[in-house]
Amino acid sequence: MIFGCGYVGSALGDYLLRHGVRVGALTRNPEKAGRLRAAGLSEVIEADLDSSDWHRQLVGDYRSIVNCVSSAGGGIAGYRKSYLDGQRSILQWAKERSIETFVYTSSTSVYPQDGGVAVDETSLTANLSETGQILLESENLVAGCADAFRRWYVFRLAGIYGPRRHYLLDFLRLGERVIPGSGDHHLNLIYRDDIVSAIFRALSTDHEASSGLYNLADDSAVTKAYLVNRLADRLGIERPAFDPDATTPRLKRRGGQMPDRIVLNSKAKEAFGWRPKYPAFEEAYDFIIKQTADSEL
Repeated sequence: MIFGCGYVGSALGDYLLRHGVRVGALTRNPEKAGRLRAAGLSEVIEADLDSSDWHRQLVGDYRSIVNCVSSAGGGIAGYRKSYLDGQRSILQWAKERSIETFVYTSSTSVYPQDGGVAVDETSLTANLSETGQILLESENLVAGCADAFRRWYVFRLAGIYGPRRHYLLDFLRLGERVIPGSGDHHLNLIYRDDIVSAIFRALSTDHEASSGLYNLADDSAVTKAYLVNRLADRLGIERPAFDPDATTPRLKRRGGQMPDRIVLNSKAKEAFGWRPKYPAFEEAYDFIIKQTADSEL
């Protein structure tokens, strides 16, 4: 059962169906619900995750749960609605059922570290922003209900990109030549389909990986300036300039600068035998550029 069939959840549903898995889903978006039904999901519920109304509507018997909900919008209130209240509703529903595996997709934004340091699952999570604290609280809700599941996994996702989600590439293609910020902080990225493959392994692993926290990131954190310059070269256009004095709403929320850290993924590799198909951005963006070029023909 997939809660939150957005960018990652919808791709996961398609992947599971191709592997012969019976899949149900919950979404609050009627248009998305229609697409999920057309894709062949066995049960699609339209409801707000944080309510309990869907508890009575959901009739299928499921052995595994994946919560990959994203923010419902509306600032901090939306974060609480999606990540905390929604999580509580799922856990309340799950306690009345025999669920073997619970997978929750969180974020590496729970790490406050800066200065280019490497972080793993043992790194401290303190002095967080309000949104980071909400995510951490939501993770703790899962850990607090560990006895309800045979195994549970919290996947802390790095910055997600992939088909139809490539902001920097779009930015360059639109002819923008000045990027706010200095560009010297590391970007930790993960391709959408690599998230899906990791979740699939967590749901189907035969060697019972230990329950707990796992980072999902690719193998090659690079600075934003490096990535942007390589993309510009790949497109055959002039490299853009970075403006440290310019800012964006996202930069403002982070005090004028993005954190600089390198997220390590070795624990997930060792536990699940998982390897990202795109361990670095170059091959992934080559694929995206070719794919988008072909669609324009």
